[in-house]
Amino acid sequence: MSSTQRPVAAAGRAPARPTLEEVAALAGVGRGTVSRVVNGSPRVSEKARAAVRQAIDELGYVPNRAARTLVTSRTDAIALVVPEAETRLFSEPYFADIISGVSAELADTEMQLLLVLVRDQRERDRLSAYLRAQRVDGVLLVAVHRDDPLPGVLEQLQIPTVLAGRRGERETLSCVAADNAGGARTAVRHLLRRGCRRIATITGPLDLEGAQARLAGYQEALAEQGLDDVGQLVANGDFTERGGRAAMAELLEREPELDAVFCGSDVMAAGALQVLRAAGRRVPQDVALVGFDDSIVARHTDPPLTSVRQPTEEMGRTMARLLLAEIAEPDRARRQLVLPTELVVRDSA
Repeated sequence: MSSTQRPVAAAGRAPARPTLEEVAALAGVGRGTVSRVVNGSPRVSEKARAAVRQAIDELGYVPNRAARTLVTSRTDAIALVVPEAETRLFSEPYFADIISGVSAELADTEMQLLLVLVRDQRERDRLSAYLRAQRVDGVLLVAVHRDDPLPGVLEQLQIPTVLAGRRGERETLSCVAADNAGGARTAVRHLLRRGCRRIATITGPLDLEGAQARLAGYQEALAEQGLDDVGQLVANGDFTERGGRAAMAELLEREPELDAVFCGSDVMAAGALQVLRAAGRRVPQDVALVGFDDSIVARHTDPPLTSVRQPTEEMGRTMARLLLAEIAEPDRARRQLVLPTELVVRDSA
């Protein structure tokens, strides 16, 4: 019998399961390479990975999960944790794009993706107990609030973790973020070149480092032109459409002569646009408007929204790659990556 032929089962008995060694022989690689492919390790060339995948399909090989868990203490599961209410999860394209990127990166691995919402202390405690029971191999944490104790719990449990964004400048966990400050500076400089001088901003929740960075970028761009006195032109929002409406109404009451608004998200910009229209302000003739995300929202407002594009789906892919690498090599150095942003100019500015 050749090394790639399957043994014939005795009458009345189920055929023998293909083995890891048989997959390796058919693929022309070592047993360790097959094991790394099955376990989702990034330390395999694309050529070898494709050969192993083809051999697995031809032989109908199915990993013995129970045996592998006993040997490796692996669960083949990753938790994607969103510490937000479900209303934000389903109303903001940002979350859908992150999940899409993570799912795409995990598609060719054996990892199962678990989506976990954490909305209050009870759910936080329940998740902590779940993690302490070693039910997952790693965690992706989206929307990191400054005072959230969960990152500290993950560090204490030594669970491989990657954050979307960071808690602050001294972040110790691996993280992936967009260039929030740089994107905001680019947006405000664009408004200044248009001749705008009374440029307001609607921030996201300032306990999120990303929202703080967008506010800082806005302030830096104005300071470059000597426009430092912007206190009356800053209104806090919460990344929701309702919050954008409330903040825009507040800004118009404080500063009726404003001529531009930089919003910390497209969803808030859509809310601001409604208030501007109701107040009789034309966009962009009277008030120029810029958002952040370049989500589907930006392309469907009237007028279409100028917005800072952040590579949200690629952020999800990158987070998943970093986490797989940490799971495969728990002692590897943690990485903190910043992905570039760009301004997409449309009719609103």
